Amino acid sequence: MQPLSRTMTLAFHMTLNMGLIGLLFAPLLQAQEYPADLTRGKAVYQRNCQACHGVGGWGDGPDANTLKVAPANFHRFPSFLKSDEELLRTIEHGVVFSPMHAWRGQLTDGEMQDVVAYIRLLAQAAR
Repeated sequence: MQPLSRTMTLAFHMTLNMGLIGLLFAPLLQAQEYPADLTRGKAVYQRNCQACHGVGGWGDGPDANTLKVAPANFHRFPSFLKSDEELLRTIEHGVVFSPMHAWRGQLTDGEMQDVVAYIRLLAQAAR
């Protein structure tokens, strides 16, 4: 058997390393391709968000009047302009000095993505 050339050995090692890197990042890629489940998003919203943000996402839930900082109205232009990533980050980490607390650890990544999709649906419904 002939030994592999230096170029072939280097190519083999690079291919192997890229494959290992791909395996490490595969779960992250799948999370980005996660198809939204609007039914589950609605259930998560009703259970965790509706009391402050309201049934239609107008920021008029039954608990809204008791809050020192008004909850987001998803139909207002600033909320509508936020990217899905910004909404996801807000749900995940909360907002400092506001009643919006972090949901990381209480909701799964999938549930947070589903509720973002449902919030988008609420915002579109009134337009």
